[in-house]
Amino acid sequence: MSPEPTSIPVLHSTALYSAAAEALAGMLPTTSPVTAVLHSGTRDASMLQGSGELVSAGFVGQHSADVLLSVAAPMLGGAPGGPGSLVSAADILRPALEAATGVLGAGVLSTDSAVHADAMLGDAETVCFELHSAGKEIGFFAIRIRNNEPNQLPAGSALEGREDVASRLGRINNVEMALTVEIGRTRMSVRDVLGLEPGAVVELDRSAGAPADILLNGRLIALGEVVVMDQDYGVRITQILDVNEGLA
Repeated sequence: MSPEPTSIPVLHSTALYSAAAEALAGMLPTTSPVTAVLHSGTRDASMLQGSGELVSAGFVGQHSADVLLSVAAPMLGGAPGGPGSLVSAADILRPALEAATGVLGAGVLSTDSAVHADAMLGDAETVCFELHSAGKEIGFFAIRIRNNEPNQLPAGSALEGREDVASRLGRINNVEMALTVEIGRTRMSVRDVLGLEPGAVVELDRSAGAPADILLNGRLIALGEVVVMDQDYGVRITQILDVNEGLA
């Protein structure tokens, strides 16, 4: 007798899971539109057998979550991330993962997060969606939303929100995050990237002398100017941005 299908957890509204899956499907870089269909069967490690490009990520924010995405390599133009490849599967699929976790509110997404795929698929709190394109299944998307511990202050207290954020961040004080300084960026097609050679000049979207962006795990948090310190580059902070500015 086959095992009973795992029921959808009631940790959050099913609409939240569906919204995340739909946002992800709309951002996948495939030639045909992708639809996300709720997976009604069992979720276990067998789903990983013969799976395509597999990327996992962790999201910490208003709602925290673990996400797992598998897409057939041919749908992504081959097998990204192979020897000598300039782009990885995580690079190609990150915009889709950002779209999915974006529906959970403000937070930080990391594809370096250690998410155990088989354990996550076997977790009763994981919701899984099949990804379909051009009449066939091309992969799956799994998401597990974690509850942030509520604060102990009375509801409506003026310090309630502030203490809640502080308590959540206090638990990850020792977690290392990537701080990046960016002097500009541009968009290029894969063809142009593959055609780059030593000596090529890439024009950026930033004028000379403009402040550099300082990003924490890909999120803009401050502005600064590049300086030289004992023959090493550094950055002098000139402006700290608030949450809304960083999200803009």
